Amino acid sequence: MVLHKKTVSFVALFLLLLVISSNYVLYHSSFGIQSLPADLNGVVVGSILDLSLVAPLLFLAWQRKFSVKYFIVLMATGLIAARFIIPSEYLASFQSVMWLGVGIEGVLIFFELSLLFMLAKNVPPILKRVKSSSLPLLFSFSRAINEKFPKQTFIHILCSEMLMFYYAFGTSKKQPSTEGDTFTLYKRSSFITFQIMIIHAIVIETLGLHWLLHNTSMTLSIVLLILNIYSIVFFIGDIQALRLNPLRVEDDRIYVSLGLAKRMEISFKDIEEIIEDTHILEQKIPNTTIEFIARDFETVHPDLLLTLKSPIEATLFMGIKKKYKQVAIRVDDPHAFKKIVKERLEKAQRDELI
Repeated sequence: MVLHKKTVSFVALFLLLLVISSNYVLYHSSFGIQSLPADLNGVVVGSILDLSLVAPLLFLAWQRKFSVKYFIVLMATGLIAARFIIPSEYLASFQSVMWLGVGIEGVLIFFELSLLFMLAKNVPPILKRVKSSSLPLLFSFSRAINEKFPKQTFIHILCSEMLMFYYAFGTSKKQPSTEGDTFTLYKRSSFITFQIMIIHAIVIETLGLHWLLHNTSMTLSIVLLILNIYSIVFFIGDIQALRLNPLRVEDDRIYVSLGLAKRMEISFKDIEEIIEDTHILEQKIPNTTIEFIARDFETVHPDLLLTLKSPIEATLFMGIKKKYKQVAIRVDDPHAFKKIVKERLEKAQRDELI
């Protein structure tokens, strides 16, 4: 079943890219223009349906996240994308359809601006709550946001982006916290070196692609430039978040994160067992398990596997929430980590019996 879901997701992504790229090539290459028939209305209608219906459905299949609200947003986005992909002279007969997408996006933007106003109004109490908390920033900030805006996905995504920019540009002089029992996750690997290599590769790719495309397609050149700059900012923020937020073991719970990509709060009362069997740890990790492992070029395995009594929610990239049944962890001091986790788990089990 896991393999089937991954295969469907991969096929959906491939088809999504194929739909978008084929429509772009159709109107922006000499081969595509020569292939266009004299009566373009049928072709334009097909492209509009591709971008406003087919592409959103494929995107939802790729993300494995289906909701009517999300689909409407993607449809409107597809209609707006059609205005940029299809030349304006071909859209003369379809202006009302195009403006429909703009209208929907306008309503959504107005709604999102109202949420931004609410967020700005609540920034002072949120920051006050964060500063007074003893938790790592990744957790204290998210907790404060969840209390104020428990079901506002847009706010959670925005705050996730705020954390990214904060760690990328506002933490250069900060040092990792050493309070309590903390464990780093990256020093036994070349994970940070690998991230820096990716940043260098993106910079080189950005310079090369921008130079190649700026004369042929300025729009595509600018879009790729923005995406690459965003990627660089993300990787810098991810490195800083990983460095400044070591795993922390408290009396009753574990706070663990792997940069900006994932984080999780695990209460010892929710842990069913600790698995240390090397044979089990070296097996392929199932889809129901979240990994907190700094990976580089070498194959590595977790130091222990926490099996939970019931699935617990983790926060992923862009504030996405997902529940997991097991947690795989690899730290730089595994012996001390295993010892303290066992002690705290035994204490939690004794307290439950009292």
